[in-house]
Amino acid sequence: MRVVFMGTPEFAVNVLQGLIDNYDVVGVVSQPDKRVGRHQVLTSTPVKKLALEYDIPVLQPIRVREEYDEIIKLKPDIIITCAYGQIIPKELLDYPRLGCINVHASLLPKLRGGAPINRALMENYKCTGITIMYMDTKMDNGDIIEQEKLDITDEDNLDSLYNKLSLLGKNLLLETLPSIINGTNKRIKQDEKEVTYAYNIKREEEHINFNMDSRSVFNLIRGLSPIPGANAILDDKEMKIYSSMILTEKYSGECGEIVSINKQGIIVKTMDGSIAITSLKPFGKKRMDALSYVNGVGKDKLIGKVFR
Repeated sequence: MRVVFMGTPEFAVNVLQGLIDNYDVVGVVSQPDKRVGRHQVLTSTPVKKLALEYDIPVLQPIRVREEYDEIIKLKPDIIITCAYGQIIPKELLDYPRLGCINVHASLLPKLRGGAPINRALMENYKCTGITIMYMDTKMDNGDIIEQEKLDITDEDNLDSLYNKLSLLGKNLLLETLPSIINGTNKRIKQDEKEVTYAYNIKREEEHINFNMDSRSVFNLIRGLSPIPGANAILDDKEMKIYSSMILTEKYSGECGEIVSINKQGIIVKTMDGSIAITSLKPFGKKRMDALSYVNGVGKDKLIGKVFR
């Protein structure tokens, strides 16, 4: 069976590795290289790097809707995608005899779109999971083949949930592929009444509004940690905030005000209580724990200041 894999970020690497270990991956399609960092170094995608380690041919069309002929020339029996990042054209979807299969990081029809892991955390989902599905011309709209649920705990952030779901995606795909190959798999239509969307995160959504309740602030912070990191403005400078705890203590003052500093961290008032900021990155500096930042600035200089 000739497999073509289409994926881009670190999340898709485990899935590709599982396919390489078990099937004949004849080609990989990934997003074009991008310039990264202060020095704008041209950098390959994580999926491309893995493919090159195994001498697998890599294609990087700028617009796959217009540049799919080289993919068809690979004569795939099946195309498997995972976080590729572009809409696949119908001409490509219709080519493989076993279809085009997608590994999606949510329990569809919930959280269709490009940021399902972020949104599951930010929107206080108690569980999420992986869906193996057939692809069609609409975003994450195809028939469901298999799903597996994963509980979300308060200890999870984007990083931990990302890693758990990446491994779950690999394992569930490998368990499901034999039934796809022999034609015994399930094929369940999605219930359009249950659809929710997980659109990509906009820059303005990264800003913390401390006028929200503590749970919403906590969820926003962990849903963006470590990348891109939630932010707030202190002394007219942007600060990234990476982790926090919900506290039961209530304080007087305005929302966003630093009302206390103790061993838990920097205590900030919210609409219904308070949170402790435990990890942050001041403007122009490296990430650090909150108390290291306090030791450098001075506790007395922080109490009473307000995050905007």
